[in-house]
Amino acid sequence: MRVERIPTLGDNYTYLIIDPGTAEAAVVDAPEADPVVRRVDALGVRVTKILSTHHHADHTMANPVLAERFGAPVLAHASDERRLPGFTEGLEEGDRVAIGGLEAEVLFIPAHTSGHIAYVVDDALFCGDMLFVAGCGRLFEGTAEMMYEALNVKLARLADDVRVFCGHEYTRSNLDFALHVEPGNRALQEKLAWVDERRAKAAPDWHDATDAEMTIPSTLREERATNPFMRVDSAEIQESVRKQYGECPSDPAQILGRLRAMKDGF
Repeated sequence: MRVERIPTLGDNYTYLIIDPGTAEAAVVDAPEADPVVRRVDALGVRVTKILSTHHHADHTMANPVLAERFGAPVLAHASDERRLPGFTEGLEEGDRVAIGGLEAEVLFIPAHTSGHIAYVVDDALFCGDMLFVAGCGRLFEGTAEMMYEALNVKLARLADDVRVFCGHEYTRSNLDFALHVEPGNRALQEKLAWVDERRAKAAPDWHDATDAEMTIPSTLREERATNPFMRVDSAEIQESVRKQYGECPSDPAQILGRLRAMKDGF
């Protein structure tokens, strides 16, 4: 499998999942058509699927244009049928989507939105706005309990070496918050230094971003070591919650909810 990262909008990632054996490809989360078309044409691949993780416009606006251009169906969670641009096929937990000789398994992980899904292809996780490098999405349509289930139960079952391809280049700001709540975490300190080195090379226009400045992908091993929303059992994080609220809940999902609220106002 080959994964192409395509910078879109101001900080979005659109992905091409490519089966080199058949030259078939799937587009994941496309808000802009032109950058995708240019990359597809340059690589000479054939797009046979358009995959969406959730309905938000900054992940889906280009679906109808791309569907018409490539003659490909638009797949998303079945519950997003009436609100996702270009929707043609609904997916549920456990469904499998063929991309040439590759197979994407669907995971239902609502919380950021009620119809959010992720795609697992070999050792790659395409998780939209649910899991970010050192962070997670806002709770727009779900609860902290749903977010905890998604991040710390369902995604936690995946192997350490699974690569995390998320929806935005939010890594630097996420690390700032992570260090705010867990300043003694050495892995976080090292990750921040690595990110600063890469982001120092950033092009003025995100559309011109190069591999040298991107911080995606991470791995689940790295996230377990650095992501506060996957580390709610950390004594230092719990102390940070206690300082903010005067107490720290014993329930891990409630701790995650407090952390998310702290991040909202950070």
